[in-house]
Amino acid sequence: MTIQYNHSLLPYNTFGIDVKAAAFVEIDSIETLQEVLKSDQKRPLFILGGGSNMLLTKKVNALVLKNNIQGINIKRNYKKSIHVSVGGGMNWHSFVLWCIKYGFGGVENLSLIPGTVGAAPIQNIGAYGVELKDVFHQLEAINLNTGKLRIFKKEDCQFGYRDSIFKRKLKGKYFITKVVLKLSKYPTINDSYGAIKKIIEEASIDNPTIKDISDVVIKIRSSKLPDPKVLGNSGSFFKNPVITKSQFLKLQKAFPNIVFYDQPDGKVKVPAGWLIEQCGWKGKRVGNTGSHKNQSLVLVNYGGATGKEVKKLAFKIVASVEKKFGIALTPEVNII
Repeated sequence: MTIQYNHSLLPYNTFGIDVKAAAFVEIDSIETLQEVLKSDQKRPLFILGGGSNMLLTKKVNALVLKNNIQGINIKRNYKKSIHVSVGGGMNWHSFVLWCIKYGFGGVENLSLIPGTVGAAPIQNIGAYGVELKDVFHQLEAINLNTGKLRIFKKEDCQFGYRDSIFKRKLKGKYFITKVVLKLSKYPTINDSYGAIKKIIEEASIDNPTIKDISDVVIKIRSSKLPDPKVLGNSGSFFKNPVITKSQFLKLQKAFPNIVFYDQPDGKVKVPAGWLIEQCGWKGKRVGNTGSHKNQSLVLVNYGGATGKEVKKLAFKIVASVEKKFGIALTPEVNII
């Protein structure tokens, strides 16, 4: 165990923001984590996964625990399904590619989502008609106060839209060491999302495989989202707002071309990207930051931007959308 002090977090966040951590340590096992927790550290603790869903606006005056726990193991092998245990520090997309290699279905629609496996349930990551909760079985996590291991079943996690108990009541209290997912040996292909279906049809693929779906998702995401290694960003900065039917009908009268998706509970989801674009932000640059030219929902760092600059831009976008549409956008990214 090596604790580093006044350590730069530039390599550990996809926005490319250069801030310092008061202290920093890489966690590669439960034993290492428990050793850190037993050491005489008086600082508060801060959990860091892939750094792909956060905006750092100031120095992190804490001991940063970088999740680097690796490993993929088959925990249960059934006739039609399989339970796979994955280290919390594993790269999410690398894990998806492993599943595709061995023909295990369920996460192919979640290809190319940045971040680590341990962060996936916190955010309940989702894309193209699929959410993590759809394949989630359980996870193992260490209580940072007691050092004890706890198993969380699906119902314990209180999953919601880009949400879980780990973003609310238990925020910062547990370090996720393993995630167990239930995958299918005989996958049901989910190509219902419009963009996927269109590309599949154009390619004349009659019976798409999970690899076909993954390839299409990668193609779509690559065309819309900038590579964080080239242009700093954290993907979608805001959640897609869900509003009441009555509120939507009023908006539809004023904006007949509004894009929307009816929800099972009778509410209506309106794409945040569409709202932002209608307010004139798409491709607009403000100093060293801006809204991306291909996807207005993505805020980017053109180089040298501070977290405070990005935050200021985000608040301006929120204010303009609320003024024009009466809808308050909520950040999907954690602002630190």
